[in-house]
Amino acid sequence: MGQKINPLGFRLGTTQDHHSLWFAQPKNFFEGLQEDQKIRNCIKNYVQKNMKISSGVEGIAHIEIQKRIDVIQVIIYLGFPKLLIEGKPKRIEELQINVQKELNCMNRKLNISITRIENPYMHPNVLAEFIAGQLKNRVSFRKAMKKAIELTEQSNTKGIQVQIAGRLDGKEIARAEWVREGRVPLQTLRAKIDYCSYTVRTIYGVLGIKIWIFVDEK
Repeated sequence: MGQKINPLGFRLGTTQDHHSLWFAQPKNFFEGLQEDQKIRNCIKNYVQKNMKISSGVEGIAHIEIQKRIDVIQVIIYLGFPKLLIEGKPKRIEELQINVQKELNCMNRKLNISITRIENPYMHPNVLAEFIAGQLKNRVSFRKAMKKAIELTEQSNTKGIQVQIAGRLDGKEIARAEWVREGRVPLQTLRAKIDYCSYTVRTIYGVLGIKIWIFVDEK
């Protein structure tokens, strides 16, 4: 068996940057990690509730957190910001209040900003949400994978690999199926590869989606 490593952790410091930037003493480090997780979960839940979309795609590529002594700066990279802000410009303020309640951080200021991504389907998280939406609507997994690959081909990526595992099409025995288009050099450190793993609950059980996208080579 090959030993698999997370492609993002493997490339930290070369082609991949950290999504959380802050410093803490070793004894307080776990508190900072839990705080980050709370912020991310709170934002994802809020976006899920307030998105005006039927396909189930939230469009969050990633959430960046920067902490200073008295300020927490959160940048949300969204693929479809219009669907969240449209008709309600005060949504960001509402989101800030929700996150502050969750954290109980009265002595620190919280700033939330939204950055729009040019090619949403170039990001594996957005693509995984799209596939998950298709699987929930009982679309064949092969059809969903094919459609996802077609969407990435429009956004100038060099290669993509999609894997879905679980009780596919309601079969009794779980299995994993994958499709690759183009090059996905996982062992090349200078190759910038975006990766995500995503779980989706269907009527047959839980399915796991993994996506690797080869963006560029430095």
